[in-house]
Amino acid sequence: MRYRRANSAGGTYFFTLALAERKSALLIEHVDRLREIVAKVRQRHPFIIEAMVVLPDYLHAIWRFPPEDADFPKRWSLIKANFSRGLPKEERIRASRVAKRERGIWQRRYWEHQIRDEQDLQAHVDYIHYNPVKHGYVERASDWPYSSIHRYILMGWLNADWGVHEKSEEDGRFGE
Repeated sequence: MRYRRANSAGGTYFFTLALAERKSALLIEHVDRLREIVAKVRQRHPFIIEAMVVLPDYLHAIWRFPPEDADFPKRWSLIKANFSRGLPKEERIRASRVAKRERGIWQRRYWEHQIRDEQDLQAHVDYIHYNPVKHGYVERASDWPYSSIHRYILMGWLNADWGVHEKSEEDGRFGE
């Protein structure tokens, strides 16, 4: 099946990729492997990581592509395949995946959104950096070790107390 995707050379995109087993912690258990694979893919197929966060069972990223390129499906395919190859075959694999010689580590599809303007970019960067707080992993965004927020703090774009969760009566009242 071919998916219709936005495809603007030189564009900036927000992505969400999830593991098939949503209660897994594979991504942070093997975060060094994931980092190494992303770096290798970036060497062969350049792109800029504007922001990224890796959580136990999914990740969010914003990538900016070179002016002549926007082939993010190839890049994600390489990252997912190479990450999976190095892991023991312990996951459940459905018959439909076996027939296609696929592993059962990643969800097949992923979410992408083309960033429209600077305001949209800032909203998605903030969303990425706040995500570990939103899901209760940490009280302060900078306490999550697998986030580009540390680069933003180092560059002076954010302070270390950005994204501190303030407990209030409103907590838990609103969905996603």
